[in-house]
Amino acid sequence: MKELNNLLSDTKKRIIETAGNIFAELGFQNTTVREICKQAGVNIAAINYHFGDKKGLYLAVLKYGKDAAFKKHPFDEGLDKSSPPEERLQAFLSWYIGRVRECHEGEFPWVRKLIAHELLRPTEGLDMVAEEGIRPIFKTLSAIVRELLGKGATEDTVNLCCASIIGQSLFFFFAQPMIKRIFTGKNYADTQLIADHVTHFSLNAIKKFAEHKKGDRE
Repeated sequence: MKELNNLLSDTKKRIIETAGNIFAELGFQNTTVREICKQAGVNIAAINYHFGDKKGLYLAVLKYGKDAAFKKHPFDEGLDKSSPPEERLQAFLSWYIGRVRECHEGEFPWVRKLIAHELLRPTEGLDMVAEEGIRPIFKTLSAIVRELLGKGATEDTVNLCCASIIGQSLFFFFAQPMIKRIFTGKNYADTQLIADHVTHFSLNAIKKFAEHKKGDRE
């Protein structure tokens, strides 16, 4: 029985990783279960047994990608809640940018393409990614930014500052083909270089932003 369970686990993993690559290339709507079965070397009964249907498989693929990223880069990696917010922002960005880089260059590069499809043509899978993958990250960053902004910071201010920080971080990877063409001979893909830059840039921006808002209140 143990050998059978291991065989089923291997089959399930093979289906998920095969489906991940196909979904990443074609998107959910254009992918067929028949093609997944053909490339994974299984029959449709295996899909039904493990996942129920194509939608169930797709959600499993998204969850697999999310879990793999968190396993490689644990969510609390390097984060000490007792540290000053400036240090926590640095630790957060080192972790987050490392995670983004893993999605681009790591073991499962199809995850990035899959998310890109979701952003262009959202399915209910994006709800799962938002709630289980993104919201916890945003909540942690929001707490740091709120502390940096000081008392009186509105929810809109916190949200927009967080969005600016995340936007800077993602730019260096999603726009890498253009960066290489604009900054000829420069390599702006080093994780720590990006983390340090975004940290320093954001801390100075938030400091000025907080001073400006304080002046408005006074």
